[in-house]
Amino acid sequence: MHVADLPKGIHRSQELPDPALGALWDSIVLNKKLKDQLLSQAVLNFTVRPKVARSVIPLHGVILLVGPPGTGKTSLARGLAHRTAQAFPGGRFRLLEVDPHTLTSSAMGKTQRAVSDLFSQSIAEAATQGPTIVLLDEVETLAADRSKMSLESNPVDIHRATDAVLVQLDLLAEQFPKLLFVATSNFPEAVDSAFTSRCDLVAQIPLPDRVACAQILTDCLQGLAKTYSPIGKLITTSAMDRVAGECIGLDGRALRKTVANALAGTPETAMDPSRLSLEAIVAAARSARANRSEGNARK
Repeated sequence: MHVADLPKGIHRSQELPDPALGALWDSIVLNKKLKDQLLSQAVLNFTVRPKVARSVIPLHGVILLVGPPGTGKTSLARGLAHRTAQAFPGGRFRLLEVDPHTLTSSAMGKTQRAVSDLFSQSIAEAATQGPTIVLLDEVETLAADRSKMSLESNPVDIHRATDAVLVQLDLLAEQFPKLLFVATSNFPEAVDSAFTSRCDLVAQIPLPDRVACAQILTDCLQGLAKTYSPIGKLITTSAMDRVAGECIGLDGRALRKTVANALAGTPETAMDPSRLSLEAIVAAARSARANRSEGNARK
């Protein structure tokens, strides 16, 4: 569907499964147990909710992914949508991605109205067509913690927008048992507790540990080696373990950018990436960690 044809607040709509989203799922290096838990929770939404009353199992059809920026929450959510649809052969699933920033307005009542229309009309209409998964990125934008907002610094409409989200979640949970929301937040403390209480699962997506850092670096270098074969010689268990130790504290996105920064470390390597060295990656990792520490110190 063309972007111009999408309802306000939705910036992407696509059929599932989609192999490109499956590649995203595979690219996120995360503890297998946590990935399995996410997939199981999502699948349960489409097996149990249509058959069991909410008075027995009070599922709302909401999964919340929280964690630092750069840990792959959005990619993980998209990949989860694909894997969930894939679990039901022949099922026609659809993924809707919400852009919350297009819904906010300084005009009194407009934000609340836009949020209500998004849920009660656009999302509800999609859900009538078949199993639907909705990605709510940066959910704190739509469901801000009302207890931390003062009416002096925040328009009353923002409070009412959060109210609208909660009301609509309840209504949609009753009407559409084959509807699943996957929300993300970099700042879970900014999400209203009433929204969090409606989540069937809140999953913490952590920064990669040493093993995960090594896996991400290996994946990155293997990808580069397909074009620049000499880079493949850098991949050894001992080498990856040493470099991974220098990367602890960086998120997955920063790790891959660290490799890019190493490639750009000198004009010679930028011109001929096959000259990449482990020393260049270590230097880029140390620089990235130092910059991150300085940034945190200024906060």
